[in-house]
Amino acid sequence: QVQLVESGGGLAQAGGSLRLSCVATGRTLTSYTLAWIRQRPGKEREFVSAILWHTALTFYNYSVMGRFTISRDGAKNTVYLQMNNLRPEDTAVYYCAARLGSQRPEAVDEYEYWGQGTHVTVSS
Repeated sequence: QVQLVESGGGLAQAGGSLRLSCVATGRTLTSYTLAWIRQRPGKEREFVSAILWHTALTFYNYSVMGRFTISRDGAKNTVYLQMNNLRPEDTAVYYCAARLGSQRPEAVDEYEYWGQGTHVTVSS
């Protein structure tokens, strides 16, 4: 089992920044992919970004590329999502998720472990 706890959500103005954090406990993460997945109001869950824990290789949804940066701190077992130049359409509940393996990191349904989510609201 992997337990995930997110923090860092809140309210931001368009053009502003927020940083989300996710602390992972319970397993050694070497073989895991950690991801941020969001659910906008009235929409299905959507892949945002992922990182392969062992290699730190990163993946992004095209809509956030160049604005969001995913990173991880191995010593703290924490994954971050730095969100810059926020837009109102980034408003969503952001979930941290984890899965064993590295194939198809954009496949939302492949993630086994989920945090409780953190709300991000971007005002125009």
